[in-house]
Amino acid sequence: MTREVGVWIDHRKAVIATIAGKTEEMRQITSNMEKHVRYSGAAQEDSAEDQRDKRFTGHLNKYYDRVIGCIRDADSILILGPGEAKIELEERLGKEALRGRIVGVETVDKMTDRQVMARVRQRFLKSKRKLRKRIAV
Repeated sequence: MTREVGVWIDHRKAVIATIAGKTEEMRQITSNMEKHVRYSGAAQEDSAEDQRDKRFTGHLNKYYDRVIGCIRDADSILILGPGEAKIELEERLGKEALRGRIVGVETVDKMTDRQVMARVRQRFLKSKRKLRKRIAV
């Protein structure tokens, strides 16, 4: 049975919508991270800002690892999100040799969990209809 997954992600949370046959599942992962603030100006090595950036990056890496752990066995992955996190997740999936499973990366604003599931359902049902048409021809 194919497992199709859509992920809406930003740096604070990920909403994972999974479709496997007739079963649908929603899951949410939070990063428990506060908004990252970058300061302009000259920074000294090992300054408080550098340490904060390192902590932020380390925290993000753990967050992405948790998200990837939930979607690793997906046959198809759709990535949605408003900012940089969707691109960062795509790059991480590439490092994990999962880039070939990505069927799309789309920029979308905030969405409710139900909207995420509807978007994922729409995307994967549409692709199945196209496949059926090709087979029937």
